[in-house]
Amino acid sequence: MGNSVRARAGAAAVALSFALLLLVGVAGPNAAKPGLGPRGWAPGDLAWAPSPALVTALLWTAYLLGGGGVALRLVTAGRTAAARAATHAGDHAGDRAGTLGGALAAQAAARWPGWRWPLLLAVGALLTGPFGSADHTNYAAYGRIAAQGGDPYLTAPDAWPGSDPVTSAVEPPWRGTVSIYGPFATALQALASLVGGANLRQTVWVWQLLVVVAWLLVRWLLLRAGAAQQRVDTLWTFNPLVFGIGVLGAHVDLLAAALALAAIVLAARNPWLGGLVGGLAVSTKVTFGIAGVALLVAWWGHERSGFARRAVALVVGAVVVVVPLHLWAGPHVFDQLDRARRSISLATPWRLVFEWLAGGPMAASTARDLVSVASVVLAVVFVVLLARLTRGLAPDTATGTAARWVVVLSAAYTLAAPYSLPWYDLLAWVALPVLAPGVVDLLLLGRLTAMAVAYVPGRVVGMTRTVQDLTLGVRRRVVPYAVLAVWGWLTLAATRASSRASAPRPPAP
Repeated sequence: MGNSVRARAGAAAVALSFALLLLVGVAGPNAAKPGLGPRGWAPGDLAWAPSPALVTALLWTAYLLGGGGVALRLVTAGRTAAARAATHAGDHAGDRAGTLGGALAAQAAARWPGWRWPLLLAVGALLTGPFGSADHTNYAAYGRIAAQGGDPYLTAPDAWPGSDPVTSAVEPPWRGTVSIYGPFATALQALASLVGGANLRQTVWVWQLLVVVAWLLVRWLLLRAGAAQQRVDTLWTFNPLVFGIGVLGAHVDLLAAALALAAIVLAARNPWLGGLVGGLAVSTKVTFGIAGVALLVAWWGHERSGFARRAVALVVGAVVVVVPLHLWAGPHVFDQLDRARRSISLATPWRLVFEWLAGGPMAASTARDLVSVASVVLAVVFVVLLARLTRGLAPDTATGTAARWVVVLSAAYTLAAPYSLPWYDLLAWVALPVLAPGVVDLLLLGRLTAMAVAYVPGRVVGMTRTVQDLTLGVRRRVVPYAVLAVWGWLTLAATRASSRASAPRPPAP
């Protein structure tokens, strides 16, 4: 398959994937999309509601096409770059290949739009209702409780008094669960509730608006950071997996990821301001403190003489934000986080380990402890492997190095964590376009595609028994092995990279 054919096939797959995702988003309530009641002044739904089997098929098709289309674009870009490199080698055949590659690259560049298509996609997203989970109803409920003077870290939605139209819409298994999100996330949820009022659809739409703005902000920040537009749009803007999971799913992780990237970009000029925004990121979701760690590592390597001054400014800026927000949120902010850390997702390989251990050699509590310890060890191993694979891929700047370490640390965490969901990957994807192309692109794409397929349709209600058995079967008995394959691929790729780096170079002629 030639580059031009591969590029057209990738573009077609991506376009069809977007179309299917938007179709599910504008459809009526279904197994992937909870109903949100009267629309008020927010956009409504189509009268058509696909069956559980159909919506599952649509989403599986969309995510598999999207993953395949992005992979084709990545491979095409890589081969075009190789062809252009051959031009600089100087031989006649290489010149011809490089010329062809340059022509294809010019054609591809002409096809990559500026802001018209991203803005059109943003408008399209705002005409949909979130799907893939019912998390947005949780956000609305926690915001409603906070806006009315309650404590969402202490009071579960089903414990909120009265038949509130927002808190009563939370679905199993989260009705009795208090908030796990940081205080800035709660503040944004409360803002959405204040604007949306007692209408769930209006409240969710305001939240969607915040998510869409964050998605556009990431693109702007990446371009501002010097990432190539083609790479930004391949991996972020026109990536159906990122768009479907993060934007159309309206997950809080996208907001936190945008704040983390903003902290890295701002910190290059003003560490104190970067700390302020980084404090907002960690106060949205605590794991996004990875951005601060990445900045410290980058400064230690690039600007060691000013490291102490920059580090203090970063920490002080973060503290200025984090302390007041946590004081406002109250003493129960971390209660649910402590309880959730021992959970194990159905789609991770650790679930296979846990079920084998708990079903035979040891008690369930001991098995959980063992899995927790082993996952930390594996995460450290993955940090080492990913650091090898990304060596030399980041621009030789503090911002580039920080982006590299965001990818390394966040990808190691999501790959190794016992409890991991597809939207947890978003932090790695906001930084990945800053790096040069490499096998890590395809590794993370494989992981995200597998996890996206695992959590279709995404709810625990509204399915037929057949669809429930099928989707749970994929989640429990197929995807864990796909993620295991990614673990193996990562290990093999890093081993080969180390072998190439240590191999003696032939003498110069």
